[in-house]
Amino acid sequence: MGYHKPVLLHESVNGLDIKPKGCYVDLTFGGGGHSLEVLKKLGKNGRLIAFDQDQDAEANVPDDKRIIFVGANFRYLKNYLRYYSIDSVDGILADLGISSHQIDRPERGFSFKSDALLDMRMDMRSEKSAMLVLNSYTYEELVRIFRSYGELKNASALANAIIRRREEAKLETTVDLENALLRFIPKGQPSKFLARVYQALRIEVNREMEALQELLIQTTDCLKNGGRLVVITYHSIEDRMVKNYMRSGNLEGDIQKDFYGNVQSPWKLINRNVITPPPEEIELNNRARSAKLRIAERM
Repeated sequence: MGYHKPVLLHESVNGLDIKPKGCYVDLTFGGGGHSLEVLKKLGKNGRLIAFDQDQDAEANVPDDKRIIFVGANFRYLKNYLRYYSIDSVDGILADLGISSHQIDRPERGFSFKSDALLDMRMDMRSEKSAMLVLNSYTYEELVRIFRSYGELKNASALANAIIRRREEAKLETTVDLENALLRFIPKGQPSKFLARVYQALRIEVNREMEALQELLIQTTDCLKNGGRLVVITYHSIEDRMVKNYMRSGNLEGDIQKDFYGNVQSPWKLINRNVITPPPEEIELNNRARSAKLRIAERM
């Protein structure tokens, strides 16, 4: 399809422990790589529900009666399962983060390597863009997103620089943003710094952390007993949230124990140690280098 090379393809799909007659959900369809692998393992009576809020993804849906495509954010998982009269499913897969297709299209504004409008919307129907965030957010709001989502220690200085720059002229393009932050960009490794800035903006524009929180809470109700939750993360913020939820059943990671000291959680960890791509996969697909795979089973 030439859209997006699926990361940890076999490890994640095998983690679903697919039953031929089962019902599964791919929350991040994208180019369909993971979904196609799931379909290979499903029998003629199996079902796959595939979500993607990016309208471009729908063109990749195969002509297969076993698959239902939902053009919406995965935060609406429970609503759509109810709509299709599905009480619970056997497995849920999510490959979080941005797709190669989105990065490689300059007009989407996801990459600092191209001169483009500051957009960064995964769902083009959304009103909030990176341009809107940079030109309308208060100093406090900018500090919050750079500190929380970019994990940038100089978040306060960055927020001040952006506000000073927008008082002179509106920030509209990726070049405008880079010029506003020019004195903060390290000479030796500009990409690492800019990647964190863009990550912070992308997460805010697409409300990624809110969507992930809403999703994780729903999975407990949406999975059958013995059903698998398989999640691939790409940065420490989302990975921490997924790890906490799988270990404790809550987003804070608070371990609850019974009278006898047994951990009370609706999940059993399938891989206690996080799974990462082998060197040969990273060599073929550099964007896999930060991927972490976690698998848990509904008790």
